[in-house]
Amino acid sequence: MDVIIPAAGVGKRLRPLTLTRPKVLIPVAGKPILGHILDRVIDFEVAEITVVVGYLGEQIVEYVEKNYPTKKFRFIEQKERKGLGHAVGLALKDVDDPVLIILGDTIIDTDYGVLFGSGKNVIGVMPVDDPRRFGVVEVKDGHVKRLVEKPEVPPSNLAIAGIYLIQSQRMLKNAIKEIIKRGIKTRDEYQLTDALQLLLEKGIDMEISEIGACYDCGTRKTLLDTNQKLLKQRRQEKYNFESSVIIPPVFIHPEAKIKKSIIGPYVSIGRNTAVEYSIVENSIIDSGSLIKNTVVKKSLIGYNSYIKGSAFVLDMGDYSSKELT
Repeated sequence: MDVIIPAAGVGKRLRPLTLTRPKVLIPVAGKPILGHILDRVIDFEVAEITVVVGYLGEQIVEYVEKNYPTKKFRFIEQKERKGLGHAVGLALKDVDDPVLIILGDTIIDTDYGVLFGSGKNVIGVMPVDDPRRFGVVEVKDGHVKRLVEKPEVPPSNLAIAGIYLIQSQRMLKNAIKEIIKRGIKTRDEYQLTDALQLLLEKGIDMEISEIGACYDCGTRKTLLDTNQKLLKQRRQEKYNFESSVIIPPVFIHPEAKIKKSIIGPYVSIGRNTAVEYSIVENSIIDSGSLIKNTVVKKSLIGYNSYIKGSAFVLDMGDYSSKELT
């Protein structure tokens, strides 16, 4: 089994954080998004993991090689952003072996062991309140009848959850080649959904698997929501900082420093960050930052940033500073 993780996106909705790093390396609950994804599959018998990189891709290569040195990785560059289908097509091999595709901005909890051993073509799904923002699955008797990318009138409330198991890489690769040759696009991009729909029209059977949880990291709101949910799942450490109150759940790196502050709930603080005389709640603060004499809530703070003064909701990129009164 091979695994493909498309991670070439620019991450415009998470700027300014993504001005200096790829979206998949933004931290959530103490670890980059990509790290959470890899941790869920790394212990299975995976032949090779291919990461499709693009924007600031050298940072992704460096992170993976440093943190997962024992696994076999391959990195493919998507030089032109032509859509998810195009990205996956670059990574697929011309072989009849199975492949698991996991989107790089989505952390998925499911029974990967059962999924790997199913021997079927499977699309992970999750019921949502507003399916218009997603690829949507129409199902009949447990089998996929139709796939539609971001429909105005959804045929069901089952959204594609960002994970796909296909038993023949060659079969999917040929379908992607065909939609590119025929110019089949949705919202001016070659979509994986359209290639899978083409396989359905050719009589290829696909089933659905309703996943346990899907943590979207594509926007500031969903990133903070995901931070909350993952922190709730973590085993809470016992923290003892000078004249400070820690309200769980939180993640505070062992090399962070907290002084006379209130931290939590739902806070992630990175390595070598210092928080002094401050209140921090429902926020992600990356490594090497200094937060002093301030109130920070519902905020995303990049690494090596500096904040002093009265602040409430902020998005700050890396190497930023702000003093407020």
